[in-house]
Order: sequence, then structure tokens, then C-alpha cells
Amino acid sequence: MIYRPVKVRVATCSACRPHAGSVPWGPRLTLIEFDEEDFDEPDPDFGLSAKDLDRAKRPAHVIPFKVFEPSDIQRQQEDMMDEVNMILDMRKEDAAILLRYFRWNKERLLEDYMDHPDKVLEAAGLSNNSSALPKLETTPDFVCDICCEDEQGLESFAMKCGHRYCADCYRHYLAQKIRGEGEAARIQCPANNCARILDSRSLDLLVTQELRGRYQYLLNRTYVEDKDIFKWCPAPDCPNVIECSIKKKDLDKVVPAVECQCGYRFCFGCPNADHQPAPCGLVKRWLKKCADDSETANWISANTKECPKCSSTIEKNGGCNHMTCRKCKYEFCWMCMGLWSEHGTSWYNCNRFEEKSGSEARDAQAKSRTSLERYLHYYNRYANHEQSAKLDRDIANKTEKKMIQLQTTSGMSWIEVQYLHSASQALQTCRQTLKWTYAFAFYLARNNLTEIFEDNQKDLEMAVENLSEMFEKPIQELSDPKLKVDIMDKTSYCNKRRVILLEDTADNLAKGVRH
Repeated sequence: MIYRPVKVRVATCSACRPHAGSVPWGPRLTLIEFDEEDFDEPDPDFGLSAKDLDRAKRPAHVIPFKVFEPSDIQRQQEDMMDEVNMILDMRKEDAAILLRYFRWNKERLLEDYMDHPDKVLEAAGLSNNSSALPKLETTPDFVCDICCEDEQGLESFAMKCGHRYCADCYRHYLAQKIRGEGEAARIQCPANNCARILDSRSLDLLVTQELRGRYQYLLNRTYVEDKDIFKWCPAPDCPNVIECSIKKKDLDKVVPAVECQCGYRFCFGCPNADHQPAPCGLVKRWLKKCADDSETANWISANTKECPKCSSTIEKNGGCNHMTCRKCKYEFCWMCMGLWSEHGTSWYNCNRFEEKSGSEARDAQAKSRTSLERYLHYYNRYANHEQSAKLDRDIANKTEKKMIQLQTTSGMSWIEVQYLHSASQALQTCRQTLKWTYAFAFYLARNNLTEIFEDNQKDLEMAVENLSEMFEKPIQELSDPKLKVDIMDKTSYCNKRRVILLEDTADNLAKGVRH
């Protein structure tokens, strides 16, 4: 489990406008304070432990979570099996099958078992129990019902249900289930109409070490996927699991951003990467709108108009200005958008610019164009920060080489050049936040809080651009102690401005301020 403690101090600020080191949304506030040695953390407010949360008010945008390695997941299962085994006095392998059937809900398992033990055992696949432990045997005159082999000394196997097959057929069956179908938790006996579930001790007698490892891996996946508070880290090749107790009904009020031990940040409430400050539902709407509108928005703006009656988008495909909407059959003039019946027989006699019908149509058209221009305003800035974040990641990939060069040319130690890594991490994190502030702002209602949000957004954007410009200076200038201090200061300032923006937005969402 990974926790990252932070220092918290309480301050007061009466300012109503944002400025460095203060939060513009109230007289009583909590600021996250960083020491210089903590600059290698791109977001030091993540992962507060329970003890830390008891000591100070948790910031509204910080969600408690834990990171588990595969060994932790295995240990959790073992501990729960031991508890059930001790209470119900049954084999550990059978306790595991019961727990998997109840999706690792130990309380419900014990309650149901105490009321109806036989019914529970049958439903879980543990009926037909015998006292004998499963083992490989050589049975005289045995004929395998699968391959029909009957040679002498044929090794066979049967679970407690008694359905016996040759060991080779059993191994092929298990290999197909585990490797081919990805099944592990509910592998049934090969016999027709037998619901007996294979236990781990039986499997150990039959399969190779490699297949046993795959079996355990699949069991771990089942354990994680059966629990709503668990999710696998989406980063490539990362085996870790995140635990977060956020409820679906709260996803419109909080953004459950979590960070794995590997450094990957993602939203626990949806499949996307960290998208603070925008809630999951808003992100889904925004991404759908972008997919539907962005590729054609510029072309639509330049080449089409909307039907004055039904607002369908229309492309003019001929020279005549007498237009008929294919959807609602409304006839209008392409030039003034007025009703065509009021234009006489020739479009060039269109002299009713101030007519009511034409005026209303133009108003509707203007509103539609304004709406499109508003969307493009936010989308272009969203896309620009997305592109800038990609470029910053490219720069980050070169940062280590730059750090090595700086050590060689200036004689600085590896610790002394870590400020470049910190600056790179801050740039990537802040760019990601800025990208989503524009999606959030698109759906934000105009009020006093909107102005505060935009001021915070502007301050963070300016801080990021200043840091980005300094970070890209030549290696000779980066060795200047004064520039190093400036970069460290701006890195700290970027992180603080980001926390201020996220805290303000999360606080308003928690209070039910709707976008």
C-alpha cells in the first residue's frame, strides 16, 4: 500500500480575486504546502493516509485510495479463506469456492450458510461431498468416457463427485478452460449435468507450474473484478490494483482521480485518464460531442446554413436560392432566410430584409452560428492543451538526457538536477488539468462563480506557459543557479495554482453547484 503524506496549514484570506498563495473562494481555507525536497512529486496532494485525514480537513478534490500489489491481493484472499475455514470448519479450498460464489461477500456467505447450509453448498458447486480427498489413481479395467482408452495402468482422476476420467483428458480439459477460455473460478466437472466446481488442490495434481500460475492470475482477476471498490491500474504491464470507496451516485459531485505506484493517474469512476476538474458525466457528454461535431464543425460553419423552421443543417447544392428543406419541406430564401412565398417569383426581387419572417430566420441562424463558435472556442483550446501535453511528454522523454548533460557540463550532482524532472512532471500534470478545464467551462452556467473559475484557469495557464518557456532553455543556461531557482519557484507555483483551481471547483461541486 502506498501513501504520500503532505503538510497542511490553515490560512485566512479576505481577497475576492485570485493571487499567488491564496484561494479566492472564502475567508477560511486550506492550502497544501510543499518543501523544496518534495519537488519530485507532480501532485503532492494524492494518497492521504487515514491518520493524515484525522489530523486535517481533507481537501475537497482529494479522494482517499490505496494501491495494492499482486501479493497484497493474494494475501487478502488467503486471509478471508482462513476466516471462513475457521468459522465453518471446512477445507480451505472449499471455503475459497464458497467465497467466489458469493463474490467475496463474507458476511452474506455466513448468514446464508447458517440458515440453509445444504442449499448453499449445492448452489456453490460443493454438493456430492465425500470424505476421500481427490487423487490420481490407477484403476483396473478402467475405460475413459471421453477418449475411450482402456489400456492397463491408465492413470485417472475424479473429484469428490466421483466422475472419473483419464488424467490426459482431464489435463486437456483444464488447459482449454484456463488458457483458451480464461476460466478459473467456476471450472465445473467435465461430466454432463455435474455442477461440482474444481478446487485448487485438485488442479495442483493435474497441471504444470506454468498453467498453475495462469490459474492463480485469473483467480486474482476475478477477485478484483468482483469488488466494486477495486480496479486494475490501466497502465500497460502494471499489475497493481487501486482501492477506492467512491459511490456511483456521488460521481456528479466528485472526480475520483487516483494515482498508481507506477505513476499513472486515472479516474476511478470511468475508463478515462485523470480528467479533473470535470465530472465523469460531463466528460462523457463532451467526448461524444467532440466525436460528433469537431471534424465537421469548421466545414459546417463555412458551407452550410440551418432550416429556419426545423434547424436542420442544409448544404446548397445548386445555383437557385429557392430552398426546400428535405426534412420539414419548409421553403425559404437562401439569401435572407425569409419565407419564399413572400418573395414573388424571382429571388433577385428579395427586398424584404427587414421583414419579420426573414428577421426571425436570421436571428435563429445567428444564434446557431454563435453556438457553434462558442463550441469551437472551447474545443480549440481543449485540443491545443492536449497537443501541448503530448509535446511536453516528448520533452519529458529527453529530460533525463538533459539532466545527464547538465551533470557533465556543470558538475552538479544527480540530486541537484532533479528540479528538471519536477518541472517536467508539473507541466504534464497541469496541461492535463487545463485541457479538461475547457470541457468543464463549456457546460458551466454564467455567474460569479464562473468568473472566479476563469480567473483561476487564466492564472494556471499563465503559470504553465511561463514554466514551459523556461524549461526549454539551452543546457548552458540551465546551469545558471539563478535560473534553477526560478524554475523551482515556477514549478511550485504551477502546482499550487492547480491545487487552488481544483479545490475551488471540487468544493462547489460538493455543495451542489450545477454546471
